[in-house]
Amino acid sequence: MESSSSSYGIEQLQKRCFHEWMSIQAKHIVDLKEALISQRNNDHHLQELVGKIVNDFQVYVEKRSELSHRCCAAYFAPSWHSPLENSLLWMGGCRPSSFIRLIYALCGSKAEAQLSKYLLNIDDENFDIDHDGSMSDLTATQLAKINELQMKVVKEEDKISKESANLQDDVSDIPIAAYATDVAVEADVEVGDVLDKHEERMAVVLVEADKLRFETLRKILEVVTPVQAAEFLLAGKKLRMSLQEWGRVREEVCARAPLPQEADPGTQTRTML
Repeated sequence: MESSSSSYGIEQLQKRCFHEWMSIQAKHIVDLKEALISQRNNDHHLQELVGKIVNDFQVYVEKRSELSHRCCAAYFAPSWHSPLENSLLWMGGCRPSSFIRLIYALCGSKAEAQLSKYLLNIDDENFDIDHDGSMSDLTATQLAKINELQMKVVKEEDKISKESANLQDDVSDIPIAAYATDVAVEADVEVGDVLDKHEERMAVVLVEADKLRFETLRKILEVVTPVQAAEFLLAGKKLRMSLQEWGRVREEVCARAPLPQEADPGTQTRTML
């Protein structure tokens, strides 16, 4: 088990890794917006940009994997996230199936097209969200492939969730449970070994979840056109950045909220009578 000072140091590395990734995503947003406006009909340029973004994500996933094997607990409730962001986490990140739900939100009806325009955040008056090849123009064949992918991804998510639940159940087993009954007060070393093993196994679960996130993204990009890929990535990244901002704002609101006043015990008794 890592010492407390060592664990803190690793957590700081994890935090720095996350903030570096968010900075990279902010640059991705700028690059994608520019490409969709000025290079929309240049498939080669869009493919290169999408490929670079996928590679950046893979590098980030690999860094997370390396850091998680040194100390993974922080990834399941990161101190660098807002409470809102943490409340939406699944295995240290977003659900891979949420990628597919975003696709459904970006295609189809006029209302969904308006949502797409908001998520893409492109205000250029010459930009038309309904251009041929956009996310709103997914073909029946593409939708069928995406639907098939969704079923597979949800099945894999359930499998990983079950693995995590089993690990949580194991923590309640002996010798940790002995502490609840004061039977094994001298079991510190044994408990430490159990927690070390638990964290090692949770790191494996985190890596599996990250792999599923990456593979889901990669398979989605195999189905869509270069323009659709750029629109999808832009929408997802803008949504992620917005979530971070919404979480920050809600934290500030909660911090300013007045604390509830405690009722006077005597007054409360008289009221009850």
